[in-house]
Amino acid sequence: MTQPRTLGGRYELDGVVGRGGMAEVYRARDIRLDRIVAIKTLRSDLARDHTFQARFRREAQSAASLNHPSIIAVYDTGEDMMDGTPVPYIVMEFVDGRTLRDLLRQDRRLLPERAMELVDGILRALDYSHRGGIVHRDIKPANIMLTRNGEVKVMDFGIARAMADSAATMTQTAQVIGTAQYLSPEQARGERVDARSDIYSTGCVLYELLTGQPPFTGDSPVAIAYQHVREDPIPPSRIDPEIPKWADAIVLKAMAKDPAQRYQSAAEMRADIQRVMSGMPVDPQTMALANNFAQYGGGADRTRTMTSTMGAPTTQRQGALPPYEYGPTQRGTRGDGHRRAPSGGNTALKTAAWIIIPLLVIGAFVGIGYVFLSSPNTGTTATKVAIPAVNGMKQADAENALKGKGIKYTIEQQFSTDFDKGQAIDTDPPANTSIDPGATQVKLLISKGIETVAVPQLVGLTVDEANQALDAAGLKGTVLRKAHSGASDKIYQTKPAEGEPAAKGSSVKLYLPLEAVEVPNVIGLTFDDAKKTLEGAGLKVSPVQQPSDTVPQGTVIDQTPPEGRKLQPGQTVTLTVSSGAPQPTEQPTEQPTDVPPTDDGTIGGDDDPFGN
Repeated sequence: MTQPRTLGGRYELDGVVGRGGMAEVYRARDIRLDRIVAIKTLRSDLARDHTFQARFRREAQSAASLNHPSIIAVYDTGEDMMDGTPVPYIVMEFVDGRTLRDLLRQDRRLLPERAMELVDGILRALDYSHRGGIVHRDIKPANIMLTRNGEVKVMDFGIARAMADSAATMTQTAQVIGTAQYLSPEQARGERVDARSDIYSTGCVLYELLTGQPPFTGDSPVAIAYQHVREDPIPPSRIDPEIPKWADAIVLKAMAKDPAQRYQSAAEMRADIQRVMSGMPVDPQTMALANNFAQYGGGADRTRTMTSTMGAPTTQRQGALPPYEYGPTQRGTRGDGHRRAPSGGNTALKTAAWIIIPLLVIGAFVGIGYVFLSSPNTGTTATKVAIPAVNGMKQADAENALKGKGIKYTIEQQFSTDFDKGQAIDTDPPANTSIDPGATQVKLLISKGIETVAVPQLVGLTVDEANQALDAAGLKGTVLRKAHSGASDKIYQTKPAEGEPAAKGSSVKLYLPLEAVEVPNVIGLTFDDAKKTLEGAGLKVSPVQQPSDTVPQGTVIDQTPPEGRKLQPGQTVTLTVSSGAPQPTEQPTEQPTDVPPTDDGTIGGDDDPFGN
């Protein structure tokens, strides 16, 4: 029976669950913690590029620093040897679900409100990563996971950045990143990108969720990239008239060619989405941009204008929305640009009917209400008010908004990863609910900020022991190795340090010494051979010359430390090297003198100081 492949001595690979342009993803079991994980390995042909390896490792560590409910967590990093080439890998949270790409392949249309909910989850992840200085660069349906309970999880943070940093051609980029259908214009031009590039790609994803097709298609990545740079997208409502105009406004602003005209942050785009989902109109600047687009034409049909008002959705969201609208649809071909042809008939008459009938119904209710309220036999009817939207407001401003409507309220504080301390999270009942202000008390939810916990004592523990302590504290661990003199299986440092606060659910960096290296025996080898042997083991060499009558010149006489001693990689071994036989030294000879000695053995002369 074939033994399963194991990485790092602890991750037992089960099978491939996905392949991309630059990596393969495996389902695996963490033997130490007995949990299922996902492992992404760099493609072997890319792993031969040492520059790409270094960038992959650097970006993997950047991704490991992102800890957010809408981002797939990174647990560990490492590398495996394959055909003599080190192949880096990343150990990630395993998500039981499917991607948005799988969802779109089922030919089912999403309700616009449900599409906005999904994009809101994407934007939550992007807002967090952008504030941490990391741009995703590869937002597309294949990188967005949906869990079984409908939560959004964004994958591959920081990985595409390694490709964007390299001097790749457009064809190479298309092979590695996977598709050009979601590239921003600045990416297509090969320019430096920032967070607004992710906003554009998110707009492309929203476009496809609404219409069932990407904004641009073509025969090659270059052809698609050209459209991203030069052509305007067809407004979604022209593809499907049932898509509301407020959705057009949000999509078109996110997909503006000029980054300065887009949403300037994920938080700004989220705010617009939350406004329309609360029954409020989109931001006036968003409206103006979309109106200008409609006025001067956009996409293939430049003679048709959008005359309908871009207001808020007419229906109010109550709790979770169903994921799909009409079930399977009969789409046209890719060339016709439509999911469903508009129904025939007298369009003008239908439009007039849709306008007049609601007005008549509203007028009837107003008339009945007037008669009822003006009758002398009726009692006083309470006036209903709508709860204002206070999400993101400072507490004082939120309270003033409620007081201005005459609404009674209580304050409840909660931890939040999305709202800063002191900001309003929401109300209960939610915004736009009609209530009797005298009889209903509203709960105003105020953020206490991110919940933090103290980092437990971890120094001196093994990784398994540390993970148990972190699990108990509501934290996670990321293992990193650096040169250090301690035991290789014991943690010697953590970041944050013991006792310091860390966001609940975040990752603590666990530093372990590099695996110790056993010093080989190099006595008797030439210095060059000994140096190669030691440096191949990751050690440094310091030579000391010593003459020897018995050992040939250039041969190692002794080594410190001796064979078998364990050292950290990068530590030094001192080699005593023979400089050959010592050279003989000449004895000094006496110089002859012309003065004869005296009888008593002394040298005579006129300069006798005693006058003898």
